[in-house]
Order: sequence, then C-alpha cells, then structure tokens
Amino acid sequence: MNAAGSTNPMLGILIFTLGGLAGAVFYLPFSRVKNWAWESYWMVYAVVGLVVAPWLLAYVTSPNTFAVIAAAPRHEVVYCLICGMLWGFGGLTWGLMIRYLGVGLGLAMGAGLTSAAGTLIPPMLKGSAATAAMFHTTGGQISVVAAAVSLVGIVCVGLAGRSKESELPEETKRKTVAEFNFRKGIMAAIFSGLMSSAMSFGLQGGPQMQKLALSTTPATAGTWAGIPVLVVVLMGGFVVNGGWCAILNLRNRTLGDYVSAAAPRLNNLFFAGIAGVIWCLQFVCFKTGEPRMGSTSYIGWAVLMACTILFSQLLGILLGEWKGTGAKTRGLLAAGLLLLIASSVLAGFAGSV
Repeated sequence: MNAAGSTNPMLGILIFTLGGLAGAVFYLPFSRVKNWAWESYWMVYAVVGLVVAPWLLAYVTSPNTFAVIAAAPRHEVVYCLICGMLWGFGGLTWGLMIRYLGVGLGLAMGAGLTSAAGTLIPPMLKGSAATAAMFHTTGGQISVVAAAVSLVGIVCVGLAGRSKESELPEETKRKTVAEFNFRKGIMAAIFSGLMSSAMSFGLQGGPQMQKLALSTTPATAGTWAGIPVLVVVLMGGFVVNGGWCAILNLRNRTLGDYVSAAAPRLNNLFFAGIAGVIWCLQFVCFKTGEPRMGSTSYIGWAVLMACTILFSQLLGILLGEWKGTGAKTRGLLAAGLLLLIASSVLAGFAGSV
C-alpha cells in the first residue's frame, strides 16, 4: 500500500483528531503516581514514550527502519535529531506548564503557541525567498493572519487565567490545581510552546527517509512510512529529557525512588509508562494520518493542535478547573478557544491556497 493508494481525507482527519485527544489526556495517569519526585516519574515516561514505544512500533510496522536511517542523508538525520532535542527542552517545561496552570489553561496556551510558531518559523528558516512568499502570496498572508489570530486567542486565554486568579480564593484554585501559579505557568507556557513547535519541523523534515522506507527491502507500507522519522526525532527528545531527569535524580538524591518500598513501585511504573505511551500516540497519529490526506497533508499539524486545545478544555471543565469563575472569565476563555480553533482552520486553508 502506498501513500497515494491509501488516500482518505476523512479518515485522516479522524486520525489527527484521535491524536489531539491523546495529546490532551496523556498527563492524567501521572495523578496516580505516588511518593516519587517529578524527575523519577518523568524519566519513566521518557524511556517508555520516547524510546520503547516508538521502537516497538517500528519493529512491528517498519522492518527496514535501521537500514533507512543508515542510508538516509546525514544532514537530514541530524536535522531531525536536533529538532527532537529542541522539542525535548519544550517537553520538560510542558509538564511544568500543566503543573502550574492546570490541564485546561496550560494545554490551551502551550498548544496555541506551538501552532502559531509552526506556521511562522518554518518559512523564516528557509531563507528570504520563503519569507517574502509568506508576506506576498495569498496563502502566505493567510498563514500570517492565522498566526496573528492564534496569538490573540492565546492572549484571551491568558487573560482568562489572570481573571480566574483574581476571582477565586487561593484555597479554591488549589483544590483543582494544587500548585497553581499564573506567573510561573505563563513563563513555562511561552518557552514550552515555542520550543515544542520544533517537533513539527522534525516530523516533516525527513522526506528522504520516508522515500527510503517505501523503497528499501523489506519495504514499509505507505501508512507507516513516517515511522523511521518519528523514532529519530523522539530519540533526540529522549537525549534531553532523559539526561535532565538523570541529573535531577543525582542532584536531588532521588535515585532511590525506583527501588523505595515507601512507594508503590509497580503502580508508579505502570502509570508513568502509560502516560508515555499515550503521549507517543499523538505523533504516531500525526505520521500515519498524513498519507491519508494526499496533497492536503499540510493541515495535519493544525488539526492536531486544534483538537488538543479543544479536548484539553473539555477535560479542564470536567476536572472543575474553571468552576466558580464568573461570566467575564468564561467569556474570555470561550473567545480564546474559538480564536485558537479558528487559527488552526485558517492555517489549514492557507495550505490549500
């Protein structure tokens, strides 16, 4: 099965939507981890989500992964690896963002910034000609408008968070987000959102690897042609996440968490590992949904981010993160969400133009 033969845009959109759902809920299993430091459960998440799960998937679906990586142009492999490392820095603070802002507000701001950066930065990286096209062609101008709309949406969601902070007493805020801190959360969201956009660059930065996956014996099916790219990008992410967690384990003397009888070890390993698997699934969906879209695969990232934002807010509402807020706060939140989703739709439309 090749990419062209498997084209089915409606199925592609559904796959991207499922990826957005995975991106919104991956953090929930961490709430079941007990008596472990952050770096300990994040290490398990990183090992499972960035190494074990993608390589097991590659073993099952893409038997020529090693051969593809070995034969691919070195600059392309290094580029994907570096993009993964840049995402790794954003991934570290993604957890802090949710920790301080909650699932709803945190993921809305992080995913919104990632979507905006994913629209504006790639053309700028390609040089002056691409930058000029961004501002002097219809599609490019729509992309800029989409990014601007996204930023306005982010501001609205941020204002909703600030309004929530002023409306609710400290005790109420901490019932739903134990470590709620708007200032720290916003700083983490800005850094994490911008750095996390490198994941998009990396996942779309291995065209030769995907061609080799289809042609190198034993050939990979078109649906799974992006898996070799995925494992390279995620390995770059693991270098940063795993390295930082190891440093913190040593610095904070928390290596004993993994063997401590004071913590439910199997329970913690299971739930931290499940979080890693769910997180990985969003990008598996991204790469397997692309071939279904044919020539319209450009909308994948926009749909993925929009669905992450949508599901994260529904989850935040279900978790009671906005309970007790007034009409002003909820109005700002609703406006921000609508603008963020509209920006993703515009970004997708820009590609067709």
